[in-house]
Amino acid sequence: METMQKEEKGKVWLAGAGPGDAALLTLKTAELMESADVVVYDALISAEILSRIPEDKQVIYVGKHAGNHPVPQEEINRILVREAKKGKQVLRLKGGDPFVFGRGGEELEILLQEDIPFEVVPGVTSAAAVPAYAGIPVTHRDYASSFHVITGHARKGGKVELDFPALVRVKGTLVFLMGLSSMERILNGLTEAGMDPDMPAAVLENGTSAGQRRVTATVGTLKEASDRAGISPPAIILVGRVCGLSGQMHWAEDRVLGGRQFLITRPRQSSSSLAGRLRALGAQVIEMPAIRTEPICPNEKLKKALEVFGTNTGQEWLVFTSPVGVDIFFSQLMELGTDIRKLSARGADVGIAAIGPGTASALERRGLVPDLMPEVYSAAALGKELAQAAAEGSRITVARAEKGSEELLPPLLAAGLKVEDIPLYRTLYETHPFLQEKIREMLENGEIDAVTFTSASTVRGFTGVIKDVDYGKIRAVCIGEQTAAEAEKHGMQVRVADRASMDAMTKKVVELFGKEMQR
Repeated sequence: METMQKEEKGKVWLAGAGPGDAALLTLKTAELMESADVVVYDALISAEILSRIPEDKQVIYVGKHAGNHPVPQEEINRILVREAKKGKQVLRLKGGDPFVFGRGGEELEILLQEDIPFEVVPGVTSAAAVPAYAGIPVTHRDYASSFHVITGHARKGGKVELDFPALVRVKGTLVFLMGLSSMERILNGLTEAGMDPDMPAAVLENGTSAGQRRVTATVGTLKEASDRAGISPPAIILVGRVCGLSGQMHWAEDRVLGGRQFLITRPRQSSSSLAGRLRALGAQVIEMPAIRTEPICPNEKLKKALEVFGTNTGQEWLVFTSPVGVDIFFSQLMELGTDIRKLSARGADVGIAAIGPGTASALERRGLVPDLMPEVYSAAALGKELAQAAAEGSRITVARAEKGSEELLPPLLAAGLKVEDIPLYRTLYETHPFLQEKIREMLENGEIDAVTFTSASTVRGFTGVIKDVDYGKIRAVCIGEQTAAEAEKHGMQVRVADRASMDAMTKKVVELFGKEMQR
């Protein structure tokens, strides 16, 4: 995949973000979100997609809804020109496809006038994707040999100017974007032009998202059915015989977690295997990196500990309590010009302990198999089991966060073991301000079914950046009792996974929010 090349003049990438589901982002747009200097985005970009924008990016919101343009198009054009002329790489992120009623052509015209380099990255258009997620194929050999995408947005003056007789004559599927406020005029126009009032029709709200809804009826009854259901923008209107297929072909909401949306908190440096598991079951997942880890460097305490590691006459134990701790430990070994071979070649009987399977996997990727992992994946259980397993006089070197659990060391000290508690990294709490506001709004509106926490620090990170919300309304799914205790301090509705693993977290989420597959 081509990456952005820095140019003195700057450059603009006009890219479509699709209709909402982050899985529908193109590979190139996803890459540009990582490499751009500035991201200029619209109101219809979902929180799931926004959560993929790195913390260090400059973001500019130019939200536009139908009938509500807080940032006029002329100002958006000026922003693109201004930022590019600063020499920046600008990603103009638009919902759907930038050339399907996205005014992308107008933005390119001003870039041409200003002699600013640009590229266009097509996006998945809602005209095809939203019907597909509702079980409606826009073409079908038996029902429609063509489909037609029409703007239902009224021009100034409030009147929709369409050639309704021509639309009726084509006998294809009609897809009206931005037409909810003009629905009555559109449907009446079709019937007045000769369309059968019993022709199947549908209105689809928030397509491809967790909040997706569909109302199917006929041209003659759709307006009443839509009003009764309380359909609101963003929504598209479909007219054609294919609309009758949704009763058989619907699938998105039938998935185990279809229609559910979760907020996953995690360290910024970590990818979320939990997010992947939940998405595979049909959930929409917002990943919010509320914390990041910063290595303690230089680390004199670690250096001194390593100088004597392995020289103990009894056993030596190296203890890890997180995957990030494993990664930072080995990175710092390299910086100190040593590796695990030197530590294990000094004569001592060396054992390695891991708090749980995630940490064990991080060690295994380094070619090391832990000698001890507690049955219950917690600091207290690790301390207790290690105190029983370690030989008398053993030295225990714990490599972990600066503010680690207070429950790990007491059992080791009570057993008379020599303990070196080495802080490898500190935890910092942060989330991009624009994402904080979006998530706060979604929590208040009840759009997030639950928040998952995989450590006490992720709870602290979340509450540190998401303020002024009623935590008592938040359903928290926690990986263990220590994490749960931190969430309970804030009055959250807490549920705890049966084991401290991603599989158990997934199982708990499905138990609480899932449904059986309908087919």
